[in-house]
Amino acid sequence: MTGVLPSQALKAMIADGTLSGSPAITPEQIQPASLDLRLGTVAYRVRASFLAGAGNTVEDRLSEFEMHRIDLTGGAVLEKGAVYVVPLMESLALPDGVQAVANAKSSTGRLDLLTRTITDEGVEFDRIAPGYTGPLYAEICPRSFSVVVRPGQRLNQIRFRKGQAVLSDLELRDLHAQESLVSGDAHIDEGLGFSVDLRPEVGDLVGFRAKPHTGVIDLDKIAHYEPSEYWEPIHTTEGCIILDPGAFYILVSQEAVTIPPDCAAEMAPYLAMVGEFRVHYAGFFDPGFGHDDAGGAGSRGVLEVRCHEAPFVLEHGQIVGRLVYERMAEVPEQLYGAGIASNYQGQGLKLSKHFKAV
Repeated sequence: MTGVLPSQALKAMIADGTLSGSPAITPEQIQPASLDLRLGTVAYRVRASFLAGAGNTVEDRLSEFEMHRIDLTGGAVLEKGAVYVVPLMESLALPDGVQAVANAKSSTGRLDLLTRTITDEGVEFDRIAPGYTGPLYAEICPRSFSVVVRPGQRLNQIRFRKGQAVLSDLELRDLHAQESLVSGDAHIDEGLGFSVDLRPEVGDLVGFRAKPHTGVIDLDKIAHYEPSEYWEPIHTTEGCIILDPGAFYILVSQEAVTIPPDCAAEMAPYLAMVGEFRVHYAGFFDPGFGHDDAGGAGSRGVLEVRCHEAPFVLEHGQIVGRLVYERMAEVPEQLYGAGIASNYQGQGLKLSKHFKAV
């Protein structure tokens, strides 16, 4: 069974102890092609981001970098610009043939809440080697907004795979011919390219820019906050905008995207030569995203954009990222959006679920 492991395989891994949690993993954590990870009860404020490195545990390195620790039990503020490490409730005992990759959940990315998974002896963020046995930790760095967090909240997710399942460009072209993976022409080059929409069909609202001085956001409050208190709307009739260095933007892809039920995808950065900016923080696309049978026709990709170094002119239709498609080991029991309370099926330009509708 080669490919990304589906929800039914995750249930089997929980049953046999490959995935475990304290308290026990709940059914709500299981997504079509990933498992949501829960924050534990304490956060360590650290001097700097770090990786454990070969031969070291995260606990060993915390003794070097810890400034102070925060009890999350009653809710606590993680401050903008600071770095925290939070032990997660889940741990792994992976067999040799299974590797894992983690990523921020969609709502986490849309809040500019940089969240990465680290492990004992880890030498990369969000990448977990086959056979890893041990605890998991979230490194959290709020970039635009201070946030209130509590134990059990799910800021990141983990995906498991056996073997190599990435579709080649040739396979992707064949799949697009069968499924129409994007609306319009498909730009396929080491994945499926997607471009930014700066000429909306209706109106002139093309995105949002995070305001620099705002209140905190309580991650448990859904559809609660007024967007105008946290975001500056971006309007243009010119088909282009100028990105300011250090600013954070929410934009949207020009293309509607489809992930067939037997595939999963991950957003990856495009070539740095097209401009010094980053276009994703939350990168997993589940089977069924944007798929007609799962109620997702017309789903766009939301782009979380941060510009680096120098102001940069971003133009309508410019390719800014790519989706890397992988085969599922099996079609999941339940698809994204099909009765599992998915927040972003059928989406266009959309802020995180914590904000009232614009």
